[in-house]
Amino acid sequence: SSEDRAQCLIDAFGRENVYVEIQRHFLRGEDRVNRVLVDLASKFRLALIATNGVQYAKPYGRQVLDVFTCIREHTHLDLAGKLLTQNAERHLKSDAEMRAIFRDLPDAITNTERLADRLQFSLENIGYEFPEYPVPDGHTMNSFLRTIVLFGAQQRYESITKKVKRQLEEELALIARLGFSGYFLIVWDIVNFCRENNMMVQGRGSAANSAVCFCLGITPVDPVSNHLVFERFLNESRKGWPDIDLDLPSGDRRERVIQEVYRRYGKHGAAMTANVITYRGRSAAREIGKALNFSPSTLDRFSHLFANGDFPHTIELEAQIEQAGLPKAHPRMPAFVGLYHAIYGLPRHLGQHSGGMIICQNKLSSFVPLENASMPGRVVAQWDKDDCEDLGIVKVDLLGLGMMSVMQDAFELCRERGRPLDLAHIPKGDAKTFEMMQTADTIGVFQIESRAQMATLPRLKPKCFYDVVIEVAIIRPGPIQGDMVHPYLARRAGKEAVTYFDERLKPVLERTLGVPLFQEQMLKIAMIMANFSGDEAEELRRALSFHRSEERMNKVSVKLREAMARNQVAPEVIEKVLHSITSFALYGFPESHAISFAILAYGSAYLKAHRPAEFYASLINNQPMGFYTPATIVKDARRHGVKVKPVCVAQSEWNCTVMADDAIRLGFCVVNGLQREHADDFLRERKERPFSSLEDFRKRALLTKDELRALANLGALNCFAEHRRAAMWKVEETPHEDLLDRGTLGSAGCQPANASPARTCGNLPQTSATRASDRDGSVRQAAGGGRLAACAPQNQSSPLPRMTLPERVSADYEVMDLTTGPHPMKLVRAQLPEVWRAIDLAQAKHRSIVRIAGNVICRQRPGTAKGFVFISLEDETGVSNAIVTPDLFEETRLLITEEPFLAIEGEVQNTDNVVLIKAQKIFPLIREGLVGSESHDFH
Repeated sequence: SSEDRAQCLIDAFGRENVYVEIQRHFLRGEDRVNRVLVDLASKFRLALIATNGVQYAKPYGRQVLDVFTCIREHTHLDLAGKLLTQNAERHLKSDAEMRAIFRDLPDAITNTERLADRLQFSLENIGYEFPEYPVPDGHTMNSFLRTIVLFGAQQRYESITKKVKRQLEEELALIARLGFSGYFLIVWDIVNFCRENNMMVQGRGSAANSAVCFCLGITPVDPVSNHLVFERFLNESRKGWPDIDLDLPSGDRRERVIQEVYRRYGKHGAAMTANVITYRGRSAAREIGKALNFSPSTLDRFSHLFANGDFPHTIELEAQIEQAGLPKAHPRMPAFVGLYHAIYGLPRHLGQHSGGMIICQNKLSSFVPLENASMPGRVVAQWDKDDCEDLGIVKVDLLGLGMMSVMQDAFELCRERGRPLDLAHIPKGDAKTFEMMQTADTIGVFQIESRAQMATLPRLKPKCFYDVVIEVAIIRPGPIQGDMVHPYLARRAGKEAVTYFDERLKPVLERTLGVPLFQEQMLKIAMIMANFSGDEAEELRRALSFHRSEERMNKVSVKLREAMARNQVAPEVIEKVLHSITSFALYGFPESHAISFAILAYGSAYLKAHRPAEFYASLINNQPMGFYTPATIVKDARRHGVKVKPVCVAQSEWNCTVMADDAIRLGFCVVNGLQREHADDFLRERKERPFSSLEDFRKRALLTKDELRALANLGALNCFAEHRRAAMWKVEETPHEDLLDRGTLGSAGCQPANASPARTCGNLPQTSATRASDRDGSVRQAAGGGRLAACAPQNQSSPLPRMTLPERVSADYEVMDLTTGPHPMKLVRAQLPEVWRAIDLAQAKHRSIVRIAGNVICRQRPGTAKGFVFISLEDETGVSNAIVTPDLFEETRLLITEEPFLAIEGEVQNTDNVVLIKAQKIFPLIREGLVGSESHDFH
């Protein structure tokens, strides 16, 4: 009974620690329950407290809660019934509202306040301790860090100049004062683990501003020779720990590093940070539509409307929804619009951060909520990286970078083929590499393969490594919003004179032709023009950063303005400096980060130029990554003279392989629906003994029928058949099953009843394949593997005709999403006499009207583009680019976001040999058998 329960709690916790809680939500039967609770409190002399059981902030939140209830229960509002809340009383009420509701029980309010006063809990110090690094005897963490840094300096620098020594001493002293030596040692230890296990690793971000990080081998950038500002990384006034991001090859190699961190610090001493996944356009629209009981067809239109990159809209939501076929007059339109705005951006579920790990001295579970991840061997904290930073919990970012995986794989292929190469020994200043960049031939190249980068490369014309650094940094929101891009390109082309805000800034801005492009330049501008210290300049950057507050921003801007005025800076110069800094700081790019990325950009470009077979094989093996699909990568490889051989069960491996300097063989990794473990099984069988026929392959490969069909459809079985349909015919043949094994035929099988087991139909000699089949069961047997009858019909010719070329291309895309045959556009070129090929657009007259067409391989709507959309169309000769105005995009949104092939008519804009089509009309390109790859979309 309630009385027994109350007495039990009193005995356990003491009368002064037990309270009776009542709530008033004006529900039927609530008063009766509350009277019982009041009597219970009186009988046991317990304090009565009043609460409201808050579930949402505002009364309107009740409707949102009801929608979430429908989502959770997989129902809709028309059927939810008693699952829904009865009123909106569970919102966060004011003190006055609560006192009015409980005016007959004032002591309940007083007791609630007293209880709140007793609950003194703060998140300021939750007991977190960063792990101590185990140092050799006779050392402290400070002294050991100094020792290995000075040793590293001897390896990194030809001679340790006074400038280098002073920089190292200043950094080491600050690190020791702030108590961060252990952090640097732990990151150094992780880097050493990677190097000892032959894994590429490279620090990036502001850590590359540190000479200590450079000497520890964490970062590849010398901040002294590059004149980088250490305070951008670490300064005396910094709150919180430094942030060192480590780039690692994505996939298994990075997972190995993550598991090593778990091993060192224990399952409860390390965890991945979480990502809070929120409701975005498509998910919000679909879930609300389900709750409002919209038809499946309407929900599908919602998906199409908000699909592909969640492109921001420039028209009212009601007009957008009308595009999905829901008229404004629909009775549920107002509810949909209101709920959409209320739910958009709210948390949906927790995911894993891409690489953020937190570690501690003791058990994280003592103060951080942990949960097991869906991935084996991983534990995830239920807080995101910002939560952890706010609470002083140290995060180490172990980020997977697809291009590092590509480059490491390519280097290993080079070594296997007797032509070893690594990142440190790639020749600097290679003419062929820069020529490739200057012509924007950069599909697959790290950081400079996007449409915007390709449009800039022919104008910038990189001639040295620092030009690549600028190219990496210039196509960023900061330089674009700060109006830095066009002035820089104009000055580089000699169309505009190089000028400076103030002659005092020439040493800072000379390398970038008077145009500030990097965060470090912004810091130095403040230091020179306002006499700011390095700490003050970094405080300025942080105040104006992405998470800036208006109050903090105004305060530091006033300080900057006044300091420049005291330094006798002209008023018009002050305004230019302020405009540059405030617009640029929001998304500015650190020069150190750009240098780190430029090293990989140049390295990947060199591989493409000089080791194309290794480069393209590794690039395909590491998909998905980058801007382009495998289909586009294969076409680009062929345009560069690399022969791409099709998948073949007699020659292919799981990964793509290099056959010669100019030839690669596609691997089974590109085959949709083929399980890795099944492929590994038959590859082991093939290694033991090559397959002699299709029948032999079927018996030993242990594949499902669908997997066999896929291989036949794409031509992978042509080594055992005249053509694809002949292979498909043989795959569909059903061998006689071993009826003897089922005890139904007795001795009436294909062989005499007294035949030896090795020769009896269905009882094949026990190879590893048949043993695996016996274990694996009947599903894969049915495909023709394992205990198949030896008396199956043999050598029956196929009555099916060969596939036509369009049919083969279509089958390739169906099974692999790519083709080694001709581009689909080549097959329909004769039907499109008015359409320009991509390769011919350079000859089109400026401002003339042309029509282009192709497979949509990229749609992009950057936040800096003011609503304009960029579309890349691929044909058999290359890629053409179109720009779509916001109005035209809204008129043709579903067409643009859903059609795989488009024809676009528009005006030619040719600037410095960079051709762009300004779209005026957009049509779907529909031809029989026209198939292509999916688009990669960005925003």
